[in-house]
Amino acid sequence: MTSADVEQTRKSQPAVQVATRIVFLIAGIAVSAWAPLVPYAKTRLAVSDGALGGLLLFLGLGSLIAMPLTGSLVGKQGCKRVIICGSLIAMLMLPLMATLSSPVTLAMALMLFGAAIGTVDVAMNIQAVEVEKAAERTMMSGFHGFYSVGGIAGAGLVSALLWLGLAPLSAVLLVVVLLVALLLSSQRWLLTERMQQQNTPLFVVPRGWVLFLGLLCFILFLTEGAVLDWSALLLTQERAMPAAQAGLGYAVFSIAMSIGRLTGDRVVSRFTNSQVLAGGCLCAALGVLLLITVDNVPVALFSFLLIGFGAANTVPILFSAAGRQTAMPVNMAISAMTTIGYAGILAGPALIGFVAHGFSLVTAFAAIVVLLVAVAASARLVTR
Repeated sequence: MTSADVEQTRKSQPAVQVATRIVFLIAGIAVSAWAPLVPYAKTRLAVSDGALGGLLLFLGLGSLIAMPLTGSLVGKQGCKRVIICGSLIAMLMLPLMATLSSPVTLAMALMLFGAAIGTVDVAMNIQAVEVEKAAERTMMSGFHGFYSVGGIAGAGLVSALLWLGLAPLSAVLLVVVLLVALLLSSQRWLLTERMQQQNTPLFVVPRGWVLFLGLLCFILFLTEGAVLDWSALLLTQERAMPAAQAGLGYAVFSIAMSIGRLTGDRVVSRFTNSQVLAGGCLCAALGVLLLITVDNVPVALFSFLLIGFGAANTVPILFSAAGRQTAMPVNMAISAMTTIGYAGILAGPALIGFVAHGFSLVTAFAAIVVLLVAVAASARLVTR
């Protein structure tokens, strides 16, 4: 952003901030709206669990392809165009994903949906960094909090509509109408400024400080992925919790993370970034440690509370740090960080599975404790 652009953004800060929160909300709703439709897709396609798992990989593949390229697109086109185009493609894919009955066509729709969501994810974080800079105060946790709220709202809304008897397509179309309304209400205040020259490469390999921040992001997203994909099994296998109740752990984690992020800007403003990053990682590490060492269901649920609150503001702090670094243009740095972090969500659970297979699930979660402590130890470097 030029100084004139920053000044213009500062003058319209309230509206720009609201628009940025709405975009994060849109992304959260869109991603989570697909989750309740997965069982319907499995029945419609009549495929095995393994085949369905292979199809779902196409969503992540689409995101991983699009994310490294989005930084350059935002630099050339501005956040507004990229966010609107990505959001509209995602909205178009949702009804298709609710109705397609061919594995090949569903795989293509999932890949396009993943690419659209990945594009929006990078662009909205770039917008958030620029808005935070113009405001000259901490705002990143609050933005990410709206993504978490959107995740709960999207899954809850679609689940409720399906429970009321609506067909998957009808439920999704109602969600799409809501998403269109939210996008129309925010599009006027999305940033349009270009951040680089037209001859900038489409993709730049992350290096130096940005690569380091990306690796820390990988660890934190790996933790989220482990809680999402493995916590229910840990509760049933190690804590003898009934399978029907095993999802409570992730529910507690999600609620704690949402509350932590919505209140996180005040926490970060009161303490230093290094204190919040180190304290958050140590809190999450303590939660994981309690989870694997204390054989008690209430303590296990309390552990998820600690993990959620601890992890809530760590990733937003890393994105803010990427906005302050000078090793790479901000848009390219955010693109690289998001890609590496998202790889943690996708590859992390598989890595946990390999360790669990070779040793045990408890050992795999113990490794996460060590990684979180390592991130905490680097807090002063990250926020220097």
